[in-house]
Amino acid sequence: QVHLVESGGGLVQPGGSLKLSCATSGSIFSAYDMFWFRQAPGKERELVASISRGGSPNYTDSVKGRFTIYRDNAKNTVYLQMNSLKPDDTAVYYCKRAGLPWGQGTQVTVSS
Repeated sequence: QVHLVESGGGLVQPGGSLKLSCATSGSIFSAYDMFWFRQAPGKERELVASISRGGSPNYTDSVKGRFTIYRDNAKNTVYLQMNSLKPDDTAVYYCKRAGLPWGQGTQVTVSS
């Protein structure tokens, strides 16, 4: 059964950095676009970043210039490098691929 497993979250001070990872297994990872979403308490889940099969990234405006999405097809893994973190980035972060259920997510907390 193919599933998504997110990791790398934690508690970080404002201005700090974290790198999230999302590993999957099974079918051909390189054939799919991959996405990172986040959901803050009391808010709807929102798309943060995406990366196409060919490696082209896109970002929501609030993270442009601070977050970088990239993929390693040999490792079936997509990453989200997050720099200059702000308290508003606090959320549970999820990766997503078409046709697969949501994973458990990984908690990111930005606080002093």
